[in-house]
Amino acid sequence: MSLLEVITQTEADAEAAEAGGADRIEVVADVRAGGLSPDPRTVEGMRRATSLPMRVMLRAKTGFRTTGPELDRLRRVAGEHAEAGADGFVFGFLDASGAVDVPATTKLADAVAPLPWTFHRAVDNAACPDTAWTAIAGLPGLDAVLSAGSARGVEAGMEALLRRAASHASLVLAGGGLRRKHVAVLVAAGVDAFHVGAAVRRPGASGANMVDAALVRGWRTLVDASPYV
Repeated sequence: MSLLEVITQTEADAEAAEAGGADRIEVVADVRAGGLSPDPRTVEGMRRATSLPMRVMLRAKTGFRTTGPELDRLRRVAGEHAEAGADGFVFGFLDASGAVDVPATTKLADAVAPLPWTFHRAVDNAACPDTAWTAIAGLPGLDAVLSAGSARGVEAGMEALLRRAASHASLVLAGGGLRRKHVAVLVAAGVDAFHVGAAVRRPGASGANMVDAALVRGWRTLVDASPYV
């Protein structure tokens, strides 16, 4: 069975994701900044709005580096998110050289245990993605790596993403400019987890782009109908 994860920012997004057949939601604030940590009150409201598993972003600012004080704040807010209903988290850090910041990432992984977590697309922005994958594959609690294969998205990163699938298929959560045409190719390579954001959003009455249940349902059908699933 494949997994379909949808990026959400509001209770309405969460409800639409569930109505469309998503398996899990990623909860973020400021999606245009790549996703930052939401307010725990938002998580609490979304927990009331949906029964879907929720992975909450732990990220204090844009970019992929962190500081000691920021990390301490993220550890505290992770506890608040868990109390609000989070089932897991999304985070990951690079150091000044562009390598995975293993000490910082491990410190946060230990803080959220025993809940599972996803290493986000910092991996696509690493100076050496091959080395980055090796560094993160054995981190405690990790059960997914959100990757497009390239910082420029799946279209540019497909070849690299297929290589990752050959060695880490159970960890690959394909996302970042994912298009419908990519799904069958990735499924054939052993990828069974997909992450969508803009592809399932339409302008709402307020002018804000909101998750649309019909678009989620289209992706649900696509993923389920793909060969080899």
